[in-house]
Amino acid sequence: MTTASPSVIVFGSLHYDIMVHGPARPRKGETVTGESWHPKCGGKGGNQAVSSAKTGIRTAMIGAVADDAFGRALVENLDRQGVDHQFVKVGDSGGSGMSVAIFDREGDYGAVIVSGSNLTLGQSDVDRAAELFGEQSVLVLQNEVPDAANVAAAKAMKSAGGRVILNAAPARDLPPALSELVDVIVVNAIEAEQLTDVAVFDSLAGALDAARLLAKTYPAAVVTAGGEGLACATKPGQEFLIEAIKVKLVSTHGAGDEFTGVLAAEIAGGTGLEGALHAANHAAAVLVSTPRETVR
Repeated sequence: MTTASPSVIVFGSLHYDIMVHGPARPRKGETVTGESWHPKCGGKGGNQAVSSAKTGIRTAMIGAVADDAFGRALVENLDRQGVDHQFVKVGDSGGSGMSVAIFDREGDYGAVIVSGSNLTLGQSDVDRAAELFGEQSVLVLQNEVPDAANVAAAKAMKSAGGRVILNAAPARDLPPALSELVDVIVVNAIEAEQLTDVAVFDSLAGALDAARLLAKTYPAAVVTAGGEGLACATKPGQEFLIEAIKVKLVSTHGAGDEFTGVLAAEIAGGTGLEGALHAANHAAAVLVSTPRETVR
């Protein structure tokens, strides 16, 4: 892969997911009898890379797996989905990242992740993939790898003249060294509340208030508000409110990653911010209304 044409580079997490379906998610100390389960290749980084590649944009993944069954499955999935994985390193210690997600009958879920190999990412991985960074590229980051690794990747992209999108999930305090390198921050309602102390409550008004606060730090801030839609505010003063597309919900799992991956692909391809947001919103609506057995 070269940077001669627009491209998306995803630097981040790869997890082998175990998806469990039941009547409800267990409360503390409770055991619930499940109805079914299936494996899925994921991690926020892996999901976002696949979502980007589905649009037809050139997409590469920089990540880490272990030399185990989960790791092999994760790399094979990237290959099937058309994601360049030459810079996904295979380690000989520890285990690949994994997660367990439990879904209720309404399609909502809770999950536990074990980061594993993802925590080994750092400067050396950025240096190995130096050829990917260019002025026509968009780098996508998440918070499932060490901050220092994200800073190294963002510095490389900005030095090359490209743009950086941060999906700040799961939410945590971000070092100034990373914040100052981000062009677009994307968060959901819960993450926005944790970062701004603004109560979003799945409302567009609350999402816009949070986006305005984030835009004081970032050139553009996007806050998704679940079934209500999304709000965006930019430092120069642009604001967008986009309502969610009404669909029959099957599962919310992966909606944020689909949104972020398509947003990055659209921006890399030259679509303006508002148009890119509409395209990402549509893609997320299709995903949440599609039976998971037919997705990826």
